[in-house]
Amino acid sequence: MAVPQVVIVGRPNVGKSSLFNWVARRRLAIVDDYEGVTRDRMATLIEHEERYFELIDTGGMGVVDVDDLTADVRHQIDVAIASADVIVFVVDIRTGIMPLDEEVAERLRGLEVPVVLVANKADNEVLDERADEFYKLGRGRLICVSSQQNRNRDKLLDLIVERLPEGNDAEDEEAASAPQMKITIVGRRNVGKSTFVNTLAQAERVIVSEVAGTTRDSVDVLFELDGQKFMAIDTPGLRKRKSVRTDLEFYSTHRAQRSVRRADVVLMFFDATETVSKVDKQLMGYVMENHKPCVFVINKWDELHGKVTTDRWVRYLRHQFPTLSYAPIAFITGQTGKNVKALLNHSQMLFKQARSRVTTGQLNRLIHAALEQHPPPMYQNRRPKVYYATQVSTEPPTVVLMCNDPNAFANNYRRYLLGVMRDHLPFGEVPIKLYLHRRNRNEPDPTDG
Repeated sequence: MAVPQVVIVGRPNVGKSSLFNWVARRRLAIVDDYEGVTRDRMATLIEHEERYFELIDTGGMGVVDVDDLTADVRHQIDVAIASADVIVFVVDIRTGIMPLDEEVAERLRGLEVPVVLVANKADNEVLDERADEFYKLGRGRLICVSSQQNRNRDKLLDLIVERLPEGNDAEDEEAASAPQMKITIVGRRNVGKSTFVNTLAQAERVIVSEVAGTTRDSVDVLFELDGQKFMAIDTPGLRKRKSVRTDLEFYSTHRAQRSVRRADVVLMFFDATETVSKVDKQLMGYVMENHKPCVFVINKWDELHGKVTTDRWVRYLRHQFPTLSYAPIAFITGQTGKNVKALLNHSQMLFKQARSRVTTGQLNRLIHAALEQHPPPMYQNRRPKVYYATQVSTEPPTVVLMCNDPNAFANNYRRYLLGVMRDHLPFGEVPIKLYLHRRNRNEPDPTDG
């Protein structure tokens, strides 16, 4: 099960980023009185009462961005809300209810996700008396906090943890009857995605056409392989943002992105006769952002038979996507079904890798060996230390390293540790989330004893 996601939302300038930093106990998000500072989502891993969750900061809802990025900010907020397990709705107790607060409440009204309503900037108990008016918004359990005065942090975390999802028998029963694996097929227009889905289903379940843009919504197709049920999700072919001119194309893009979030494994399709485009890189950026296992699929390979070697295409893709050197590459002909079964078998391997767990002992032995073999460089006249490591979740595999100073580990050293884990743990071809946390002095080491 993936780490639950807790998303902070609210209008501009209510202190969302200050709250984010305060809960994380680190200065991660930029804090400024100027509206619209936070555009992209920021995330960090939080542990409270032996439960882990990702806390996600978002831009102000309703903000008009000075650099004409309003649509991008709104999209980032929508993506965060769509993936949320709990929503933290932040308001400003000093200003009272503002029209934009009501707009945020309306945006959340149709959601079934638990909401915690946080009246921020309540620096003392006298201000708490002003909070009652926020009940008019009709969303979530209300709590007064102050990130500046450090009021009620633990109470807020208690409320969040109480609302985190727990596995139950009904969910297990539903999972047992669901398809074993959901495969989302993405790619730009006319690369053969729908033809591939039809080959999987062995029926004309999806419209296939040489006219670019035939598929305008994501289509779920159930099929069986060796007695196991799977779901293939065909998505609209995408093109450059500046070419998205109609509402229909705009919503097609959003549905394709939603299908990526639903996926267990993503198949990124390329036309063997075409070069990698900017759209391909944007799509892969979204797949990486969601930490989905992915296979690069070179389709229509029969058209290049005897003209180009697979090695040449592999080198080309590795050059185009240098941070995805772990992602496998498949060469298929979707129309005839050549190599399709091998592709599905490999996709199952990735699905299994993403759900794998390793013991704390195994992980610690590996990390300590990696540190001894290649110690991290000195930082501010101190040697960075890792006290212990633990895997806290799967899909994607999520590893936390408790250390003396997270800032002491540069990005290239983190990449080194990720490479070691891929080489020696059952996560060789899937994304791994790696968090470094500062260990509290009074915190026990779970590896002791």
